[in-house]
Amino acid sequence: MTETQTQPSLDEFRREAHAVLSAIVPRRRAEDRPGGTDAEPRRYALFSGSTAEEVRAAVEYQRQLFDAGLGWVSGPVEDGGAGLPTAYERALAGVEREFEVPSKSPLSVSLGMVSPTIARFASESTKRRWLLALRRADAIGCQLFSEPSAGSDLAAVTTRAVREGDNWVLNGQKVWTSGAHYSDVGIVLARTAAGPRYRNLTTFAVDMHAPGVEVRRLRQITGGADFNEVFLSDVRVSDADRLGEVDAGWSVAMAMLMFEREAIGGSSSGGSGLFRMDRLAQWLRDLGRADDPAVAQAFARVYSGVTAAKAMRARADANLRANGVPGPEMSLGKLALTANLAALSDVVSLALGPLLAADTGHADTFAWSEFVLGVPGMRIGGGTDEIHRNTVAERALGLPKDTQPTLSSKGT
Repeated sequence: MTETQTQPSLDEFRREAHAVLSAIVPRRRAEDRPGGTDAEPRRYALFSGSTAEEVRAAVEYQRQLFDAGLGWVSGPVEDGGAGLPTAYERALAGVEREFEVPSKSPLSVSLGMVSPTIARFASESTKRRWLLALRRADAIGCQLFSEPSAGSDLAAVTTRAVREGDNWVLNGQKVWTSGAHYSDVGIVLARTAAGPRYRNLTTFAVDMHAPGVEVRRLRQITGGADFNEVFLSDVRVSDADRLGEVDAGWSVAMAMLMFEREAIGGSSSGGSGLFRMDRLAQWLRDLGRADDPAVAQAFARVYSGVTAAKAMRARADANLRANGVPGPEMSLGKLALTANLAALSDVVSLALGPLLAADTGHADTFAWSEFVLGVPGMRIGGGTDEIHRNTVAERALGLPKDTQPTLSSKGT
């Protein structure tokens, strides 16, 4: 949307989005819902990894969406976005649920974390190189933060960046990097000074195809391999690709993590599709379990949790519009997601009983097994629940930090 255009109403926008999607993807069948013996076999996995075909489909769909003006609905006009409020993003998501849209999972980090971080902190040359390419999926991004000994304690990263004239030389190892094997650019957090802690780190946008970058897949017990370890060996990065100021990378990293929590938190209120309450209710009816009082109570817990998350999400969106960067309330979204996933796991397990544990050929029974097994992992991914609770306590509620125990000089 240009400055001379007026903002369409939400209904006008939905009609436009409906026309665009009708031209590029098939309409979802009205009867296509969880449950029923004629339904196609499904998997409800949280950590299954993305196949090459799923990446290709996501990229192709995003390019078509972008070319139709719907690839960056809430992005700034000056950066190539449509400049519309986030309510229009949600309206587009609602329209997409009516169509057979490819999974956006392969691009979730790229669009939800890397793109907004580059938009906010990168130099003009780096933005010209990567920003629109990321939004159109001509390039894909990943996050290179976690290390073998620095996960939740992110400030303890040991990857180093040493300045050499107009360049930096990076050496180190990153791990648990989602999508690194098909990414083109990575946001790296590296140590650039001896100390003090939190004021000795700098972030960079690194070309994942540059000499010295090695990506190794990590195979999971589920069979998926979406995570990677990444080795950086004398990787040269231009100072122009530095994000933010030297030794001020902690603030950039925190902003990127808040973008991550914004993206993850949106799933707590139904954005992932797992929390389609109408479909869940119909599935329980198809199973003949809807009238069981215990199942009904478990369903009510999911319903109330998702409803509360939607209200909390609206408040977080208002803060984002006001401040430009997600705040600590995004940690509440992540906590709501893990709580709602656990509640969904409970109702699924209760409704299915033994059908959850063995593949009998019944649709949407054993298909939930991988989901139930993956739910505990969501309490770790994207920051542990404990870290998020500390964030809410200290940054949102203003509570004092945990005191560190000291040993008496007399011993014990």
